[in-house]
Amino acid sequence: MQRIEGVIRPYAWGSRTVLAAMQGRPVPSNHPEAELWFGAHPADPARLADGSDLLGVISADPESELGGACRAEFGDTLPYLVKVLAADEPLSLQAHPSQEQAQDGFARENAAGIPLDDPERNYRDPFHKPEVVVALSRFEALAGFRDPAATMELLRALAVPELDTYLGLLSGQPDSQGLRALVTTWITLPQPALATLVPAVLDGCVRYLESGAERFRGEAKLALTLGERYPDDAGVLASLLLNRVVLQPGEALYLAAGNLHAYISGAAVEVMANSDNVLRGGLTPKHVDVPELLRVLDFAPRDPSELAPGTSTVGTEVVFGTPAPEFRLSRVRLDGTALKRAASVELDARGPQLLVVTAGTVTVRSAGRSIDIPAGSGLWMAASDPGVVVTAHSPAAEFFRTLVGGH
Repeated sequence: MQRIEGVIRPYAWGSRTVLAAMQGRPVPSNHPEAELWFGAHPADPARLADGSDLLGVISADPESELGGACRAEFGDTLPYLVKVLAADEPLSLQAHPSQEQAQDGFARENAAGIPLDDPERNYRDPFHKPEVVVALSRFEALAGFRDPAATMELLRALAVPELDTYLGLLSGQPDSQGLRALVTTWITLPQPALATLVPAVLDGCVRYLESGAERFRGEAKLALTLGERYPDDAGVLASLLLNRVVLQPGEALYLAAGNLHAYISGAAVEVMANSDNVLRGGLTPKHVDVPELLRVLDFAPRDPSELAPGTSTVGTEVVFGTPAPEFRLSRVRLDGTALKRAASVELDARGPQLLVVTAGTVTVRSAGRSIDIPAGSGLWMAASDPGVVVTAHSPAAEFFRTLVGGH
């Protein structure tokens, strides 16, 4: 077992307080800090105390680090990536491909000779990217298409005459096909048409809020926020078709292939398959490939409850159940005073696993060794390592444990 340090990604939408406060650094930070990566992704592998990185350690001895079962299923690559997210501003509207779509897209772009680092490349690897996110604070997101009946109610409540033509696409076919027709129409509108429609819709949102109506207050406010940041962007219109989801700490969201989504604000732990494939649909200055996005989107309406992974409690662990074979995520909360909950937990050796501490400090003991892990740091346990005992070194401690799914 080895203590590891994550790598901060300084995207513009990040927070100047969340990650700095978690790690006990001066607040505010000098620049926005959006993601803290723990994993062996080539773009930014986690660092070890001796100056090496996790990718290099795994590459040097994959059998010892990953184990035979993991290698047989996923090769010599750690199949998951763990991140701590800190969003002060909305992320792009996006979706991820299925495994089959990723393999096909990767092969097509290779055949076309598009370099892997080309900013207009969609597929940087041949893998899918299911992901689960667990809130550390109030966390707001858009995820999955809302029931068309509720969406028609929202669009009518805005009382925007310019929407009437488009509303007919959905009212005439209030299902996934109607959603497909409406999204395709909006996302392919020429810029002059968007420059007229988006402001009209935002004016409708203002009128709706001024009316004092409550049913879609959150959706209207969010559309105005997005419209201010991305004026005349088709993603502002698309946001009105999606479920607005607000997670409280400990609540989770699972996003399978084809699920259109955008994270809006808050802090969370995110675990995903170790892939970098993203199809963007708006709300971003980055590359947007509309035909490819439409090819991978799943237009089936989803109730927000369908996007919440089931949970089970195993001792002190709360396990978030997902169908992803690449990862299994759980949350553990300990109390150093042993007054409110257990002060320690014993974790078995179950293949390669990562612990990321998000609050307090824990002490990890195994085979005569002891390592203190403060918030904002992590622990790597190789497949060849024995089990460990984790003890709270502070009154309240929290960490997230990621294993290979099914191991």
